[in-house]
Amino acid sequence: MSDTPARLLTLLSVLQSGREHSGPELAGRLGVSVRTVRRDVDRLRALGYPVAATVGAVGGYRLAAGTAMPPLLLDDDEAVAVAAGLRAVAAGGVEGIEETSVRALAKLEQVLPARLRRRVAALQRATVPLTVSPAGAVAAAGAPVPAEVLAVLAAASSRGEGLRFGYRGKRGGDAPEGGAADRVREGHARPRSARPAAGPGGEPPGARRTGPDVGTRRHVEPYRLVSTGQRWYLVAYDRDRADWRSFRVDRIDDPQPTGVRHPPRELPAADAAAFVAESIAGHRGRYRAVVTLHVSLDEAVRRLPCGAGLLEAAGPDLCTLVTGGDALDWLAVRIALLGVDFEVREPPELADFLRDLGDRISRSCPPPPPRRA
Repeated sequence: MSDTPARLLTLLSVLQSGREHSGPELAGRLGVSVRTVRRDVDRLRALGYPVAATVGAVGGYRLAAGTAMPPLLLDDDEAVAVAAGLRAVAAGGVEGIEETSVRALAKLEQVLPARLRRRVAALQRATVPLTVSPAGAVAAAGAPVPAEVLAVLAAASSRGEGLRFGYRGKRGGDAPEGGAADRVREGHARPRSARPAAGPGGEPPGARRTGPDVGTRRHVEPYRLVSTGQRWYLVAYDRDRADWRSFRVDRIDDPQPTGVRHPPRELPAADAAAFVAESIAGHRGRYRAVVTLHVSLDEAVRRLPCGAGLLEAAGPDLCTLVTGGDALDWLAVRIALLGVDFEVREPPELADFLRDLGDRISRSCPPPPPRRA
């Protein structure tokens, strides 16, 4: 490689990998002599790059930490990741460094190629943060998501273009581990009488299995990506199921745009983040319950089990719990076992069930023995 500036950039890119590289290895990659490698290393040092060297049979060169921040080389995916992260922080993700993030973002976007600026903009437009956590939710470690998958989902969501992909559901090999974020329902459930008839394998009509209990092929109209900080979710309208769903992005395989644009649909929630939050809380079921708890919000968060619902302060010693489920008896028992005084505001069927349950429990207990004087 006779072009010295290009050779220096290639050498810098190799050294940024973090490991040590021997002189002969670098000479072979650059197509020059070991002596030329030594001269190029001296040039990088003169430019402010702290290149450390070790001698001996196993010695070599590596990029060390220095007293100043030298320019860095980023590949396409790294540049998009840094820009997306800076945008999130600039929007208030980390207190105290918003202005610094804006300055750094401006410098980066000034030199980004147009193709990468479009990827960053698409990811930003298609993503909303989940800033309200379900009561008692425990952050679950998120599985890694390929950057190219996020890019495809973000672009399709921004353009209003349909998608097809494979999806590994709860019965697949990466079944949830039990945390609240793991138990996100794939869209809200409806009363059984309103659901379409299932196929021969139990799946809705139009779904195609990709293997025995491994997953199905999905045809969706993507709406938004939601980031919880630990996981990514795609909120989309499932055309085969004729219903809204939230998909864990780490379970999506090979997303392919269909090339067909679709008109926007009305989401059955305030926004995509609220849809995912409600799904995590589990109250997109057949019964939606609103309950007033006679404890402070902080005490309710401490007492309520993981994924019990969404909480909102209603006074100094009151808060509102929104939860739900498909079975009225299980929902009633779950609320009764919270260990706090409460009042059911809706639905009336839940209040009637709890009243009957309380009467049966009272009748099953003999009266206490009289106290001795």
